[in-house]
Amino acid sequence: MLEALHLGKTFKGTKAVKNVNLYLGSGESVGLIGPNGAGKSTTISMLSTLIKPTSGEIKLNGVNIIDKPGEIRGILGVVPQELALYQELSAYENLKFFGSIYKLKGKELEKRVQIALEIVGLENRQNDLVKAFSGGMKRRVNIAAALLHQPQILILDEPTVGIDPQSRNHILETVRMLNSNNGTTILYTSHYMEEVEQLCDRLYIMDHGEIIAAGTKAELLSILSTEDTIKVELSKMEEAFAEQVMLIDGVSKVEVSHVQMKIIAKKGSDLISKLVYLSEQHHIQLINYHTETPSLEDVFLHLTGRTLRD
Repeated sequence: MLEALHLGKTFKGTKAVKNVNLYLGSGESVGLIGPNGAGKSTTISMLSTLIKPTSGEIKLNGVNIIDKPGEIRGILGVVPQELALYQELSAYENLKFFGSIYKLKGKELEKRVQIALEIVGLENRQNDLVKAFSGGMKRRVNIAAALLHQPQILILDEPTVGIDPQSRNHILETVRMLNSNNGTTILYTSHYMEEVEQLCDRLYIMDHGEIIAAGTKAELLSILSTEDTIKVELSKMEEAFAEQVMLIDGVSKVEVSHVQMKIIAKKGSDLISKLVYLSEQHHIQLINYHTETPSLEDVFLHLTGRTLRD
């Protein structure tokens, strides 16, 4: 339905996005994840026709839309990372204004506003000023604004950043409902791996402006099929110890958090005995350890060397 082919964007000599190939099938829910600065927002801006690519094509049903943005704008809803609302207006007034931009009028506009408010669960607060809303409620109004014209494709750029758990759950349920009940095609970016795991059929992992891996959850997990993820708890942590663990043969990644360590290593690398030896050398007690089934977070760490929140 919507595809990017060899998409690239350069700003003042810096390549923000490089040769990106991405596809959204009709009715799919697809995740785009990556650390800060990976190029996700720039890619979304190009897909939504806010900025023109330096190179490549964006096709909607096989037709290149870069020079014909009107082809997609009528069927595309975008929920930006930054709130795009008028604080001195009520939720209802905001939606009436944005609906008029979509050329909705009269009874149809009123109907669409009420439907959008019901979807995000704010019909009882529609006359309250947006400035009085919590961060989560504001984000729900932001989503409602993108739904007024009943888009076939919905792009959400980190819609749950900095909000309370209740609003976050409501937003996730809303996205799930739009995809499963309405058949809306979703492109979802997030810094929370559990969100994309819950919502998305396929994932693209992006880093340094490039797509470095793509596939279903099972396909991405297979990347670590020859490796173990081992969690270790220690009596204390020393930088020199962590550095030596990284040098153990077979270890590909080490993540340190206080006195805990997550290690990704090749299967059969005899890691535990080597850890015991190193811990004795540094006078560190090995309190507990266990091997985990690899998660998407582990795949991400393996591919990028960073967690989503870095």
